[in-house]
Amino acid sequence: MKNACLALLLLSCLSATVCAQEEAPKVLREAAHCLAIKEQDWLGLQNSKATALSLGYVVDTKSYPGEEVLYLVDYTGHSRTEGLVFTIFLRRQDRRRIFDIQNNAKFVRSNKGDAEFRKEGVTFVEPPLWGTWTQQHIARAIRRIERQPMFVVRIKDLLKPSALTQCESYADRQ
Repeated sequence: MKNACLALLLLSCLSATVCAQEEAPKVLREAAHCLAIKEQDWLGLQNSKATALSLGYVVDTKSYPGEEVLYLVDYTGHSRTEGLVFTIFLRRQDRRRIFDIQNNAKFVRSNKGDAEFRKEGVTFVEPPLWGTWTQQHIARAIRRIERQPMFVVRIKDLLKPSALTQCESYADRQ
């Protein structure tokens, strides 16, 4: 009887935790939507059997004066030790919100690698564009994102078009 009560209590705690997961903020869903629909297949969804993504983000208004930048991480698994990171500049034009994808990188969390990034605990497996300054800012953003909630977003929810979201990227101009 004790085992059954304990199992029931554990099950109710787990289900409360799952149900309590807050919905991903709109800005995160819209940014991820742009990563999911672009021809570049930024998230690698065309060859994936995944049904959901584990995402984190932070909005930065200090690194680029006068700009609002969203750093988005798509974690590989739930451990937060590796993933893809994107730098997305946010703008408004009329009623539309423009998500301009300007950088991306693949990273792992470790204490090894380049001494420049070791204090942040980030090693870039596929480094971002634009050199050391950018890598330092992205590494710091990854650390900040780790301290924020992680959101599980279903891929089918990302593929729905949004009339007020406009997606752009540096790859569109090449």
